[in-house]
Amino acid sequence: MSTVQISAHISEATKSALERFAEARGLKKGFVIEDAILHHLQALREVPEDLLVPVRLVVSEASLARIVGRVERPRRPTPAMRKLMKGSSRG
Repeated sequence: MSTVQISAHISEATKSALERFAEARGLKKGFVIEDAILHHLQALREVPEDLLVPVRLVVSEASLARIVGRVERPRRPTPAMRKLMKGSSRG
């Protein structure tokens, strides 16, 4: 099978994790990368789009400020939220 080379910018942390993973298992980095891409693409084909959880969330500075505010000053839970979190005692 013929191959082609691609180029991508990744973080140092991702590069280090890839190198540790490949070395620990005696695999070539190219094999690990291609396997990961194929696995990801298969999941995208098979899993309904509304069930996919993004790896990253990109938010604006204004949204981030609101998120930080909610974390620092959380609202009291509503009765519906309390009921949901309590769950059912029946198995």
